[in-house]
Amino acid sequence: MYRRHTLSVLISMTALALATRSVAGPPERGFVSIFNGRDLTGWELVGKAGPGYIVEDGVLVAPADGGGNLYTARDYSDFVFRFEFKVDKAGNNGVAIRAPFGGDAAYVGMEVQILDDYDPIYANLLPGQYCGSIYRVAPARRGATKPAGEWNTEEITAVGRRVQVKINGKMVVDADLNKVTDRETLLEHPGMLRSAGRIGFLGHGPSRVEFRNIRIQDLAKPERPNVPPAGFKALFNGKNLRGWKALVGDPPSRARMAPDKLAEAQAAANEKMGQHWSVQDGAIVYDGKNNSLCTARDYGDFELLVDWKIPPGGDSGIYLRGSPQVQIWDNPEGSGALYNNQKNPRTPARKADNAPGEWNRFRILMVGDKVTVFLNDVLVTNAVTMENYWERDKPIYPTGQIELQHHGSLLYFRNIYLREIVPPPPGPAH
Repeated sequence: MYRRHTLSVLISMTALALATRSVAGPPERGFVSIFNGRDLTGWELVGKAGPGYIVEDGVLVAPADGGGNLYTARDYSDFVFRFEFKVDKAGNNGVAIRAPFGGDAAYVGMEVQILDDYDPIYANLLPGQYCGSIYRVAPARRGATKPAGEWNTEEITAVGRRVQVKINGKMVVDADLNKVTDRETLLEHPGMLRSAGRIGFLGHGPSRVEFRNIRIQDLAKPERPNVPPAGFKALFNGKNLRGWKALVGDPPSRARMAPDKLAEAQAAANEKMGQHWSVQDGAIVYDGKNNSLCTARDYGDFELLVDWKIPPGGDSGIYLRGSPQVQIWDNPEGSGALYNNQKNPRTPARKADNAPGEWNRFRILMVGDKVTVFLNDVLVTNAVTMENYWERDKPIYPTGQIELQHHGSLLYFRNIYLREIVPPPPGPAH
């Protein structure tokens, strides 16, 4: 009887010990484990606080007095990310997705919140701050998490602009980021536009948070030339210059022209355009000897993707709403800033250009009079006011054409995509 009782106790204790450890089996088909249960191999820590992150019994731990941002050593674009988490009372952490290595991931990338929703200290948060939410971008449906001290499962799926979050098998977020049209949100969270970046855990107290069974399925696919991402339209079809026109004057001078005179000038300019702007191997090529190339129609608020390449010493730019310009040049200062600003910033946060002769990519967001620019996935201009170069006493025009600037250089452009952004209607007056 005593032996049986002792054996029963030993079995119970062993089961309890195993339950507190990582219970990872072989990853599901298509998934790979990205935490080995022994150390932080494959991870990089920035902003370390106290002991940072530690490993205990196969579990990744952000101690109450530790934390920092622990990132994967490589970037991911489209993926399914699965893991388990457990928070102590008042626990607070987060999962960075498509984040750069540095900066506040909730803003320059995206953060999926991890939180002890039931603790009274979090009773008055905004809807987009509770567990599972894309922080202050897409609120989660509440009630899926278990009480503090219990393990939860979580799955984050990111494919293009579609981000889904499941907690304990329940869908709590199903967001199409292209449907986020609130100007304030877009300007405060430029990182939601990134197509790739690190995955990480964002630890900052006040309580212990644990993670285990961390694995990922990489869903990245090769990009097809001149085929737009979901939600975008191709401004250039890769075959000809349909949808483009030659430059005539500037916004004030065009506004003063009679319609028949403008049409006459446009026809004459278009005839010359084809002698200098051409399409070669799926790219727009300019010989540097004519004038700027313009979209055939005007745009207001938008997100623009454009690949560009210049030779050594090359100089160009992207005019927004008919106004100069997001700078392109071979210069130590770097490209991507609003070169013609006088009162507002006119230089990039850092140089992110590839070498002359190599392709670069702009992601340009224009909402209202504010412009945000990523160059090669680096945020170089963040919500900067664009000034009206043509009429300095007026704000930037509400709409206008997009122009590929002539500046006497050989130029190449491809993969030009645009997503129009229609702001939501204003709320009722109070």
